[in-house]
Amino acid sequence: MPDTMTFQTKCHACPLRKKQAFRPFEDKELNFVAKFKTGELKVEAGSTIVLEENKTPHLYTILEGWAFRHKSLPDGRRHVLNFALPGDLVGLQLAILNEMQHTVTALTDTTLCVFQRDKVWTVFKDYPALAYSMTWMASREEQMLDGHLLSLGQRSALERLAYLFLHLHDRAEAVGYASNHTFDAPFTQTHLAEALGITPVHTSRTVKKLQQQNLINWKKDRLQILNREKLEAIAAYERDDTTRRPLI
Repeated sequence: MPDTMTFQTKCHACPLRKKQAFRPFEDKELNFVAKFKTGELKVEAGSTIVLEENKTPHLYTILEGWAFRHKSLPDGRRHVLNFALPGDLVGLQLAILNEMQHTVTALTDTTLCVFQRDKVWTVFKDYPALAYSMTWMASREEQMLDGHLLSLGQRSALERLAYLFLHLHDRAEAVGYASNHTFDAPFTQTHLAEALGITPVHTSRTVKKLQQQNLINWKKDRLQILNREKLEAIAAYERDDTTRRPLI
């Protein structure tokens, strides 16, 4: 896996801390995180960040780029569980369990903040607010999976795709990857099919339906939401941007 370890971004000057989506650190917390961080890892698009059933001594926070979480069957069939963007913590399972239960792959060239996994218990022992932050992140991941499971179980293909586009737009917007209802779309229709539980052909037809109804416009790596109100009605989507997220 092509990668390079650097230490270019100081925690005290982290660009994510300027985003309104994230709650501010207390000075004591920030000083600890600055020591907790051991470097930055740059990985190319398509590189594996963490591998299912493997162990790594590290945890990661995405600083720049997109990634996706996925699980595979022995015959190679894959399901995309979710997408990861800046501010998301990768590898938290390893702090509790013996091995990863899913794989995380870089969707774009990605920069990761690297942390030592064996120091996580120091967080829970001495920094209860940061420990709460980690618990909050795990709960948020569960909450997002709840929404995707509802899609797989009850929503139609059109409703699933509308929900996923809104979900990804709002997450991208929170970290500065979206403006004017338009956001980076580095994923392919195959990624969407694997996330939605439908075939790529069905996904392509569903994308076209949303375009024909003038609800979205997708060109190359940019996706624009043209009519959010109607898209929300189709997806039964409720936006929640009232809570400021913690950041590690």
